[in-house]
Formats: sequence, structure tokens, C-alpha cells
Amino acid sequence: MSGEQELGITESKEHNIGEWYAEVVQKANLADYAPMGGFIITRPRGYALWENLQRTLDGWYKDTDVQNAYFPMLIPESYLEKEKDVVEGFDPEVAWVTHGGYEELEERLAVRPTSESIIAPYLSKWIRSHRDLPLRVNQWCSVCRWEATETKPFFRTKEFLWQEGHTAHKDHDDAWEETEMRLDQYERIYEEKMAIPVLKGRKPPHDKFPGAHTTTTVEALMPDGKSVQGATSHHLGTSFAEAFDITYADENEDDKLAHTTSWGISWRAIGALIMTHSDEQGLVVPPALAQEQVVVVPIWQEDNKDEVVEYAAEVAADLDDAGYRVELDDREERNPGFKFNEWELNGVPLRIEIGPHEVEDEELTMVHRPDGENVVEDRADVADTVEDHLDTVYAKLYARAEENLEANVREAESREEILGTIGQHGGYVKCGWCGDEDCEDPIKEAIAAEIVMVPLDRDEEPIHDECAICGDEAEETAYFAKTY
Repeated sequence: MSGEQELGITESKEHNIGEWYAEVVQKANLADYAPMGGFIITRPRGYALWENLQRTLDGWYKDTDVQNAYFPMLIPESYLEKEKDVVEGFDPEVAWVTHGGYEELEERLAVRPTSESIIAPYLSKWIRSHRDLPLRVNQWCSVCRWEATETKPFFRTKEFLWQEGHTAHKDHDDAWEETEMRLDQYERIYEEKMAIPVLKGRKPPHDKFPGAHTTTTVEALMPDGKSVQGATSHHLGTSFAEAFDITYADENEDDKLAHTTSWGISWRAIGALIMTHSDEQGLVVPPALAQEQVVVVPIWQEDNKDEVVEYAAEVAADLDDAGYRVELDDREERNPGFKFNEWELNGVPLRIEIGPHEVEDEELTMVHRPDGENVVEDRADVADTVEDHLDTVYAKLYARAEENLEANVREAESREEILGTIGQHGGYVKCGWCGDEDCEDPIKEAIAAEIVMVPLDRDEEPIHDECAICGDEAEETAYFAKTY
């Protein structure tokens, strides 16, 4: 009993979501806190979520002519200074290396907060002709930003894992097509693999990536009403090309500035997945990203143990042959109830229970993780049956998240309505906005909500004729929300 109590989640998702989240992360063996504040130890079960997301996106990138590369994690200060022509504001977040062994370095080295300043010079070196374009490189790596105060695994840490893609193109339109393609891929990973519906849009001008022409974003709504910036794709225009001399000779041998993009997703996506789907029983993971998609649990008495375990092993072998990530839990030292609780805590989407009755009737009992629904199925064609059940599990998760999103996008026509609606309900509040950053301040100061996005289509008519804050003519629709 004491072991089972230790396994269980004790905090309430509804009433204490922060403590609940931290408990799920630790008890589902996803991560531990490192001895240095702001850092975490990612455990194998947590890293597996990132690996499965990475594997999927990496395949999509390579299908669209992206090549992986790797650049040093340490960037000379002179390189970072050159980026200052374009980007201001990273300085307070930079961690510096000043010594190598006992020797003081002649030039400080920055632990990368992002890699434009080390990648752009080499794009300049590699590009000579229009025939070299488009050039697309991506790296999977970690970055360090000395900004996290309260450590929140996967959401807020000083070091985090991400990918950063960098591309160069001949003109504005080609770069914009690239920007949109990557944004679509981020929408797809959230919706198709993570079962999280997202809103697509642009960041307002005052919140776009410094030096960018346009920053696009996918935003995901969490159960507590806060928004997560799920991933961003930046159309950088020619600002970085000008700073780092990224030019090419066109068909007439005239030198032209390249137009560049950058785009990235971090393990914040894993935090969003955990918070969106998990519950008071522990972790809940959509099938596409789960470390184990199916667990087979034989339930025996001493007089039928051999036949039950053999039957269960054959089922697991068939699923393994079909390409599923399957675990056969035939441990003798744990009873079935303990196993059920443990696999629920670990978030396995589908459990197959097999006892003497299933063996006798050549059947399987399928149990869905999100809601405990159980269905008895024939043993035949188990691979196809499991596929159907995993599809159903995904559909349940997506429907629940979609219902939360649809119920929490509201309108407001005044400052008071924005404050009252977000204060009472959370979620997104959309309103007319004049385009002035100053009109965000009264909302941010009062309730720490901000404009997380505006519509992707610049020509879209604003939802209201007047700005909800100042009353001037509205230029576009702003989506306000509290954020992680």
C-alpha cells in the first residue's frame, strides 16, 4: 500500500495546477531538478517524448530539403556584437565563458542564446550564386538564456532543448513561403501528433523577433487559461543579410541581398503536452509521442499462469512485429492493480488486460488511458484493432482540448471588458486594436496579460471598428491572454 500511495498524484489539477504539474513531471519520471537553479535533469521517459517529437519533425524537414548541421555552442563576443546591429536585448540573458582551464581567454565566449550570429557568417561564406539558393540548414541543440527565476520543467529553464532552422532565399516571396511552410509544420505537429489545437497568427510589431520583418506563431491554450507560445517562424527580410553580408550573384551576375528566415520549436512543447492532457492519475500522452503506446498486462492465478503469460506474450510479439511500441508487463513481484496504476501514471495510451477468460474466449480487454473506457475485442487482427483504439484515444484527447479552446475565445470592446473577461475566465480575448504598443500597457500592468498574436492575414478586417483601449480607429484584431 505504501508503494502505491507514493506512486499516486496528490495535488489537484483544477485547484493547484502548478504543484500538480511539478508532481506529474517528477512522479512520471520525466525530469528531476538539477542542483543549479534553473536547470533540470531530463530522465529517459521525458527525453523519449522529445525524441519522438524530434524524429517526426526531422523527417518533415528533410522531406522539404532541409539539411541538419551543427554549430559551436560557444560564440565569440565579436560575433555577438555584430548581431547587435540587428538584435538588442539579449545581453542580460547571456552566460559568458571567460577562462579556459587556468587561462583567461583573450575574447569572451557566449554560451549561445540563439545562433544567428554564428550561422549567418557561414551562410555568407557558402552562398555565392543564385544557384546556391534556397539554402536550408537546421540544428538540434540546446541554448542557454540566463533569465529563468522559478524553475518550471520544460516551460521555464535556463538551458533548454530546441531546433533552429535557418534559410536563405533569393527574394521576399520565397522567404515568406518558407516562413509559412514551417509554421504549418508546427501547427501540424501540435494538432496531428500532440492532439492540441492551436491558433496561428503574427506577433504584434513590438513583440516580433528583433530585426525580423514578420514573426509568426502558433499559440496553445492551457487548462488554466494561459497561452503557450508553441513555436515561432520568422521572416527576417534582409536585416541579417545586411549585417552579415549574405549576398548572391543573380542571373545577370549582379550582387543581391538574400532574404533569410529562422524558425524553431523548443521542449516547451513537451510542457504544453503534459499540462494539456494529464490528470490526477498522472501523465497522459497521445499515441504518436508515447514511449510505450501499448502495455500488455497478463492477470493470472497459479493454476493458469503459463497459458495466460504465453497468450499475452504472443499478443505483444504481434504488436511489436507490426511496429508498435509495446511493453509486456509480466512482473511477478507486482500485482495487477499496482501495474495498472503505474502504467496510468506513466501515461501509456492503451492497456490490454489478459486473464484466463480472455485466453479461453480468444479475446482482449482494451482500456483507454484518458477515461478508463474498456472494450472487449477479438484476438484476431490485433494490430488493426489496436490502431483503431489508438486513433480513438487521440480523438478523445483532441476533442477535449478543442472544446477547451473553443469555449475560451471571447470578444471585448473596452478595457474594462478585457480585464474582467480575462480576470474571470482566462483564455483569449480578441478586440479591435489601433496598433499602438502603449495600448497594451494598461492590460499588462493590471493583470499581466498581453497581446499574444494578431491575425496572420494582414488584410483581415479588425473585429471591431474602434480600439478597445483608446477608442481610436482599429487597424487589426488583437488577441490578449496571460502567458507562460
